[in-house]
Amino acid sequence: MIGVINKRSSVYETEPWGFRTGHLFLNQVVIVKSDYNPHEVLKKIKVIEKESGRGKSAGSYYESRTIDIDILFYECHIIKTHDLEIPHPRLHERRFTLVPLNEIMPGFVHPVFNITIHQLLKKCKDKSWVKKIGG
Repeated sequence: MIGVINKRSSVYETEPWGFRTGHLFLNQVVIVKSDYNPHEVLKKIKVIEKESGRGKSAGSYYESRTIDIDILFYECHIIKTHDLEIPHPRLHERRFTLVPLNEIMPGFVHPVFNITIHQLLKKCKDKSWVKKIGG
């Protein structure tokens, strides 16, 4: 367990981003209160993904996966190491991330771009569709 979920977005059905496949995806953003540091959280995520059936990549950078958990933010920290980059380096390019983020934390200020999630969503050039499931 990584921590306690404080808030969660709706679940969204989305089209693939960065590659072609016949599969649609489900995306959700959660805010977790954790006592672990970012690198410890990443280690725990890898265990969760493996236990949930995520295998090794077949070589393609983007591909369909059983599960994919990303750390988008860790409070307002900026971290860039060989195995971890926070904030997530491409979240501002992806509607499938920004739409659920905007639902639960529209006023959060991105610590690198210094603008809110709502503003990032308005500026996002991604035109892929993101559909809220059930309501």
